Amino acid sequence: MVATLVYQCRSPLPPRVDRRNMHKPRHSPFISCVLTKPTTNIETSTDESKNVYKDNWYDRLAINHISKNLQASTGLRNSKGGYDGFVEASTMASKLLTPTEQQKIVIETLNMAFPRPILNLIRKLMPQSRFAREFFAVFTTIFFVWLVGPCEVKESEFEGRKEKNVVHIKKCRFLEETNCVGMCTNLCKMPSQAFIQESLGMPTTMVPNFEDMSCEMIFGQQPPPPTSDPAFTQPCYKQCKATRRHQKNCTSS
Repeated sequence: MVATLVYQCRSPLPPRVDRRNMHKPRHSPFISCVLTKPTTNIETSTDESKNVYKDNWYDRLAINHISKNLQASTGLRNSKGGYDGFVEASTMASKLLTPTEQQKIVIETLNMAFPRPILNLIRKLMPQSRFAREFFAVFTTIFFVWLVGPCEVKESEFEGRKEKNVVHIKKCRFLEETNCVGMCTNLCKMPSQAFIQESLGMPTTMVPNFEDMSCEMIFGQQPPPPTSDPAFTQPCYKQCKATRRHQKNCTSS
C-alpha cells in the first residue's frame, strides 16, 4: 500500500537527503495492450535481473514520508533511510502484528499520509465513471513508480466495453525487496484495496502474480473475499526476508 499530491517534475536544485537517524517517538479479466509510461529512474542489475532504482528528489520525498508515517503508526522506529527504511519498517510490522493488525495499521498510515480534505474533494468531483477509472490508472503510473516500480496502463473489458482502467506493474518493487507473500497481501494488497474504496469510493482489485512478481490494479472491480482470493492460497517464497518462520500460507494469522 500509497504527502499531498505533488506534481512530479525536475528540480534545478540537488536532492536533499536527511541522513539523521530516526529516534523512537512518544508514541483477472481479459487484458490487451495500450499506454506505456517511459521509465528513466531504474536500471537492471546483472544479479538475477534485480532492478536497481535511482530515486530522484520526488521519489525520496515520497518514500521518506510514507516510511515515517508507517513507523509512527506502529511505534517501531529504525535508523535506515530511503526505501530500505520503508522495507525495514514493513518487515518489523509483519513480525510483530497479526495479518488483521497489519492491514489496519497500513490503512491508518495511509490516512495519515494523504490529507483527508483532498481525498474527500477528489471523491466528490470524481464519482465512479469511465473517466475516473482511467484517470486513477494514469495517475498511478505517474506518481507511484517510487512505491511499486515501473508500470503501464492497459485495457480491459468493463461492463461490455473496452476501458483503460488497469495498471500493470511489471515487477513490484515492494514484493521484490521483501520476497514475502504475506507482506504483499497484508501490507499492500488488502489495505490498499480497502483504502481506495473507502477514501475515493473506487472499487479496486489488486491481482499479484507471485511467479514473475508483476501485479494488476483493476479500477472499478470489486475485490473477491479473502476466502476465495487466489492470493491467499500462495505459499511464501523460500527466500522470504521476514525473519519469522512461516507456515505454508504465510498470509494467515
